[in-house]
Amino acid sequence: MGHDESLEAARVRMVHEQIASRGLRDPELLRAFATVPRHRFVEVGSLYADEALPLPAGQTISQPYIVALMTDAARPARGWQGARVLEIGTGSGYQAAILAELGADLTSVERHGELSESAARRLADAGYDGVRLVVGDGTRGWPAGAPYDAVIVTAAGPSVPKPLLDQLSPDGGKLVMPVGSRVHQELTVVERRGDELTRSRRDPVVFVPLIGEHGFGE
Repeated sequence: MGHDESLEAARVRMVHEQIASRGLRDPELLRAFATVPRHRFVEVGSLYADEALPLPAGQTISQPYIVALMTDAARPARGWQGARVLEIGTGSGYQAAILAELGADLTSVERHGELSESAARRLADAGYDGVRLVVGDGTRGWPAGAPYDAVIVTAAGPSVPKPLLDQLSPDGGKLVMPVGSRVHQELTVVERRGDELTRSRRDPVVFVPLIGEHGFGE
């Protein structure tokens, strides 16, 4: 019991010190981060630390604040409940768990089969077994579930893949992705209205490269 309480306390402190204190105040967002057991998605390192942590296959789990920032930026105008959402880069499954906790109808694409399998186990163990997990080239998106109210790309590309823009809902769909070189990127937000795309650049970030037909080469 004491162990569970200390993990919960660490989660509450993470939300207060790393997320809310940096200006993200959406109550639903904060509730999701206080609820999802991040420790189930972390392999090594400090479970609730303010840092990115390593995963197998050369991937990472982003620091909690960056996950929160991307989630906040991608929030559909009508909210997350029932929103059709595409995540590119399942990784550990933590971002997927946050989106599922928020009520999204989520499809998550991962290039590495072993990561997708382990994410499936972690998500099920944490009670989020409704996420559709797909193994494939995320730069092609997942046309079967389009159009999407939100697309979150958890790896960096030289530009936003056209298939992902095509799969965004023309009714205000939002895409959030780190865009730039392999060593320096900016968090980029694209909103689609009809055929009009509005782009804005946010914080500088560093993500692993998005590998695929419409991303970086191997």
